[in-house]
Amino acid sequence: MRRVTPAPPIVRIELHPIHVPFRAAVREAMARAPGGLGMAIPAEEAWLGGDFVIARLVAEDGSVGVGEAFVWLPETGVSPAQILDAVQHGLARYVLGASPFDVEPLRARMDANVARSEVAKGLLDIALYDLMGHIAGRPAHDLMGGRGADTLPLTALIPLGDARSMVELASAFQKGGTRHFRLKLGTSLEDDRAIVAAVREALGPAVTLRVDYNQAYGPDAAVRAIEAIAPYGIECAEQPVRADDWLGLARVQRAVSVPLMAHEGCFSLTDATALIELGAVRVLGVNTERPGGITLALRAIDYAARRGMGTILHNQPLGIASAAQIHTGAARAASLGFAMELFGHVMLEDDLVVEPLDYAGGRVRVPDGPGLGVTLDRDALDRYATQPPVVLER
Repeated sequence: MRRVTPAPPIVRIELHPIHVPFRAAVREAMARAPGGLGMAIPAEEAWLGGDFVIARLVAEDGSVGVGEAFVWLPETGVSPAQILDAVQHGLARYVLGASPFDVEPLRARMDANVARSEVAKGLLDIALYDLMGHIAGRPAHDLMGGRGADTLPLTALIPLGDARSMVELASAFQKGGTRHFRLKLGTSLEDDRAIVAAVREALGPAVTLRVDYNQAYGPDAAVRAIEAIAPYGIECAEQPVRADDWLGLARVQRAVSVPLMAHEGCFSLTDATALIELGAVRVLGVNTERPGGITLALRAIDYAARRGMGTILHNQPLGIASAAQIHTGAARAASLGFAMELFGHVMLEDDLVVEPLDYAGGRVRVPDGPGLGVTLDRDALDRYATQPPVVLER
């Protein structure tokens, strides 16, 4: 990474907790599904939108970098308030006064002094890459090794419902150019098989299908469920067992030919490497919260590649974290091997960036411009705020 000398230090951190509702059509579709969440995860509270924390890092020369963290307690186990607390009372002291170009030493100091808190660390890490890019006048992917692609293929998320409604939604995405699909499953083996069979018949043999069980089954039932749909050509199966059942996941992976991927059960770089070495997964799942920012996402992707595995970048973020994942994907395009999943622009009523990202034709274009290549919409930030920002200064 070429360093700007002298680099202006970071003098201000702003933390903005916000809530962005889902689009009305998304809420309606989820409400029709078993459990009302559009997936098989056994959460009891209604999921009506996304909780986020937006970070703004301000350097001494006035340059600004932005980061974003998405949280949902049934999966992330972290609330916006916990992120604010981790930064305000722990992480900020290592960031304020530091050069953003010292991103690796900063990460090491945060890890040494604040255990876990990966989502909060990742929030700041993303903002560091954006800030570095603005100071240097270079896109973020240049600071990750360079751009390996101008566009990246996208995967459409099809929420859990009856087979007919899932086919209709998938067909609509196919007409728009999408060639990759993730189907939410997990109500029963019979329903799963009927859904996959109907979607495969409707979309044809040329599209790729992956499935997501959201922890629906025990290991033995997961084996039977995956074997039942394997003949339909399944690219990978996500989180078929409980998040904390790594040994059960490994047992399932040994029994089935379909590659498995962990999501709810993989939050840190240690989680990712342990799951790989246990033989519990054959595909790595990464987003900007898991394993915690761009720095560790790059390490995880590279580790998986050395083990002969590809990576799926996936999440439903706003525009900032979407751009961060796109730059990460562009920098590691040769290593991924799978279409990425970005669905926030479909699910959420606003993406909080001034210039919309280009998602045309089932692909996303890598944004140009310095840093992440997107501009935070300050009016929208104020509109969706859930409390006044926390401001920390040097």
